[in-house]
Amino acid sequence: MTGKRRGLLWNVARAALDRVRAASRPDFSAVPPLKVDTSRQSEAPVVYYLCPDFDEASGGIRTLYRHVDLLNAAGVSAAILHTREGFRCTWFPHDTRIVYAARVTLRASDVLVLPEVYGANLRKVPRGIRQVIFNQNTYLTFSRATLESAEERAPYQDNPDLAAVLVVSEDNAEYLRFAFPHLRIERVHQGLDPTVFHPPAQPAGRRIALMPRRYARDLVQVVQLLRARGSMERWELVIIENRTPRQTADLMRQSAIFLAPSNQEGFGLPPVEAMACGCLAVGFPGHGGREFLRPEWSMPAEQGNLIALAQALEQAMRLHMENPAAFQELARRGTDFVRQEYAPQAERADVLRFFQSLLAQAPREARP
Repeated sequence: MTGKRRGLLWNVARAALDRVRAASRPDFSAVPPLKVDTSRQSEAPVVYYLCPDFDEASGGIRTLYRHVDLLNAAGVSAAILHTREGFRCTWFPHDTRIVYAARVTLRASDVLVLPEVYGANLRKVPRGIRQVIFNQNTYLTFSRATLESAEERAPYQDNPDLAAVLVVSEDNAEYLRFAFPHLRIERVHQGLDPTVFHPPAQPAGRRIALMPRRYARDLVQVVQLLRARGSMERWELVIIENRTPRQTADLMRQSAIFLAPSNQEGFGLPPVEAMACGCLAVGFPGHGGREFLRPEWSMPAEQGNLIALAQALEQAMRLHMENPAAFQELARRGTDFVRQEYAPQAERADVLRFFQSLLAQAPREARP
């Protein structure tokens, strides 16, 4: 059997395995039964972050855990709310406070934070508890909608318990303000851990890091376009999959370039993490990434144009080989920007300011 045929069979088998895995996964958009007692106030109101029972690498879930840690460290009682008894994420280290839906009774003074991934199922959350929708990717807001349906907008429009919506980028704030101008929309910055995501002591060699979990087809096309041109001969691909944050950061520091064909992203955390680790980011802004994937310190390509993306990657590779000083200066500017703009203290300030303000307000009376 030729290598080409083996490769084809492997790709077919892998695609079939991916379909089986997707079909066998539980529905993480199902809201668990929640007990509510609106007749009682909590002595110390608790901020509960409802979180899917999903134990694979997910920047969005790691952000939920981090918010809870920030609140508890500041003296604001908070907890991750999982459905399955005993479940906790194991793919990154943490000592986050976790509680389980069957053991919790929500009080009128508590706050329930709901990720956007629950979609129209958010309508099933019991009434009488203040809600905050944490929408980390507004392009998922209507992802299950049809041209006629109204269910997906109901949690935002027909919800007297909704106090505010949190987002993680200005692009997403603009999206929701256009759709729901009556809502309170607040942006909270993402925070990078500088002990994990930091540049290397020495410039990286000819390696291109990428994460194929979401945009594998686009990545394959770009890489094969440049292989056909002979541009990849002296470069190594670093494929990052199923790694802890520290392992991911180590691989990024070993790479000169990070390739990110993002599309309809609420923010786009991987390229930001890569820039913090000293990579020159090349990719599509994906809308949410327009605030950091800028030509002053990266190489953005026209959204969706694979030829333009391949050309930008080739330009970055050529700059690295022909003018390494200019390459390092460009990458350094990107590193400096993201480490300042997305510093942990910026995230902490945003999260605390929002929840301290919300908890200072008296909860609404329970409604039927």
